[in-house]
Amino acid sequence: LNEMVNAVKSADKLILATDPDREGEAISWHVLQILKDKKALKDKRIERVVFNAITKTAILEAMANPRELDTPLVDAYLARRALDYLVGFTLSPVLWRKLPGSRSAGRVQSVALRLICEREREIEIFKPQEYWSIIANLQNRDASPFEARLVAFDGKRKQRLDVTNADEANTIKTMLEAAHFVVDSVEAKPVKRNPYPPFTTSTLQQEASRKLGFSAQRTMQVAQRLYEGVTLKGETTGLITYMRTDGIDLAPEAIGALRRQIETRFGAQYVPEIPRKYKSKIKNAQEAHEAIRPTDAFRHPDDMRRYLDDEQFRLYELIWKRAIACQMASAEMERTTVDITASATGVNAVVRATGTVIRFDGFLALYTETRDDEEDEDQNRLPPMENGENIRRERIAANQHFTEPPPRYTEATMVKRMEELGIGRPSTYAATLSVLRERDYVTLDKKRLI
Repeated sequence: LNEMVNAVKSADKLILATDPDREGEAISWHVLQILKDKKALKDKRIERVVFNAITKTAILEAMANPRELDTPLVDAYLARRALDYLVGFTLSPVLWRKLPGSRSAGRVQSVALRLICEREREIEIFKPQEYWSIIANLQNRDASPFEARLVAFDGKRKQRLDVTNADEANTIKTMLEAAHFVVDSVEAKPVKRNPYPPFTTSTLQQEASRKLGFSAQRTMQVAQRLYEGVTLKGETTGLITYMRTDGIDLAPEAIGALRRQIETRFGAQYVPEIPRKYKSKIKNAQEAHEAIRPTDAFRHPDDMRRYLDDEQFRLYELIWKRAIACQMASAEMERTTVDITASATGVNAVVRATGTVIRFDGFLALYTETRDDEEDEDQNRLPPMENGENIRRERIAANQHFTEPPPRYTEATMVKRMEELGIGRPSTYAATLSVLRERDYVTLDKKRLI
């Protein structure tokens, strides 16, 4: 602060260039208050400039278009601070007295803890429900095998949980074992899959948890080192842009570089005609910074490997791939659904086989996102079949299952849920989860929060 006061005295104007979000506006406002109190400003011009990317064009444009301090944003910060004090300072002492062993409450951590407790309650009151799956293992006329699942029996539709006991399952199984199978309809639909947007703090934490097994806190520590940079050709070079962000847009010059890199590595057919633009769907996103991306798309992870330790390399590779993929062409697929009628003495059933064939891999040539807690049946490939074709039965399987309670949160699904509900900010997800663990409010078992 003293350095600022001295610097302002010998300057003709003051430019405030902190982050363009609530916190950034508040910092500018605080600095201004202090300089006014120290009578350092007198009649100097004050300008507030904001930029979302630290690039030459973004900074020059911001300097050319200064604005006033945004009072509503400062008020929002003050209100949030008041809430922090009200919740934290008033609740924590009550907890210390009433619940020995509890250490703190907070506007974000207490809500996150409640989500985990509510999920635990759902698991406790969950009543498993019995259901049976009926799978037919079949072959087409070229003897290529595939699987089909029961979707109708005796004129009634059968959803996944509709066959509820062994007697019903065995009746259907016996009928199918005596049935004659004929293809009733083959429907092939073209489908497109678009690439995922580039990483924000929360999506990076989710993917690093799923793909690399990093905790949210570990991800942020490694990302911080990539952001601070490594020594290349004698000077320190940051490898990624700022890692605390909820923005998914990219600087125009970054998009140009990503597109050139795609053409070089994959060929022109992988570059979409117009660059992709992404818009945030998160309701309170402040988008102060652009998405997380490599500072230079041409720094391939393999070339950087010798400058990085194993964790840094794996995280950098993940960020690099996701950023490149977000500007690649869509994947083009064909989703095929084949309905097969099974008929035996006076009773009909329908079994359905689904599968996907990739016609053009597009961004999938480089990157696939990992899923949480869900199975995908559409990834099977189906052999060619046509209407009226007779299908050979190999065997019919009837298996008993029970519905599962909702899964406990992982750090990845927890961060996703907090973001959906607008709890916390990119800078607080990792800290909140580690506070809950440090205070022994939750434990981690097989990556699940209990």
